[in-house]
Amino acid sequence: MLARDWYYTQRRRIGIDTAVASIYGRHDDSDLRARQTLKTLGVEPGWRVADIGCGNGVLACEAALMGAEVDAIDISPAMLALANIYARDRKARIRTQPAGLLSFAYQPDSYDLIVSEFTLHHLPDFWKAVALSRIFNALKPGCDFYLRDIVFVSMPDGLERDVEGWADFSIKNHDFEREGVMTHMRDEYSTFGWVMERMLTEVGFTLVSADYHAPLHGTYLLRKPKPEQKS
Repeated sequence: MLARDWYYTQRRRIGIDTAVASIYGRHDDSDLRARQTLKTLGVEPGWRVADIGCGNGVLACEAALMGAEVDAIDISPAMLALANIYARDRKARIRTQPAGLLSFAYQPDSYDLIVSEFTLHHLPDFWKAVALSRIFNALKPGCDFYLRDIVFVSMPDGLERDVEGWADFSIKNHDFEREGVMTHMRDEYSTFGWVMERMLTEVGFTLVSADYHAPLHGTYLLRKPKPEQKS
C-alpha cells in the first residue's frame, strides 16, 4: 500500500518537522516529566511500548529504564540520531525505527502502550484518521494510546485576534520562538479539539479523558476496548 501514488508521504516534510520539533525538546526537566507521565500511565516491566514521533528519545528512554521493551519511531534521521545518543548516555535499550505514523511497522494487537506527542498535527485530517486506525490496530485490546498534540481548543472569534492571542500564549508560557509558532500556524495541519475527539472515537477508541489545558494543547487518553466491551 505504501508504494501507491496516492499515499501521503510524510518524508517530504522532514525539513519543517525537524525545525519545529526542536522547540519541544529544550526543557531540562523533560526526563522528569516523561517519567511522571509513564508512571501515571502505569508502565510495567515487560510492556511493549511504542513512542511514535519520539524526537530526541527522552520518553522512550525513560520507558526502557522502567523495564519496557521500547520502539522509538521517528520520520527524521536527525531526531533518531539524537535519540540514539541519549539512549547511549542513559544506558537505555531502545529500538529505533525510521518511520512515521503512516509507515511504522507493527504486528496487530502487539503493543501495551502507544504514545505520540506533537506529531499527529503534521498530517491532514484524512491522514490523521488513517494514522489513528493504524495505532488502534497495533494496540492490544484493553490497552491505551496517550496522545498530546497541538489542537485548537475553541473556534476563532475573528481569526486575526484569536490566532495572535493563541500565539502570544504559547510564546509567553512555553518559551517558544515566535517564528516557530507562526510556522506552525501557517504550514501545519492542527485541527479543532472537537474534531479530534470525534475522529478518535470513530476509529474505535474509548475516550478515557481529554484535557485542554492551554489554547493550543490537547492531551487525550484513549483505550482500545476489549471484544466484550464493544457495543
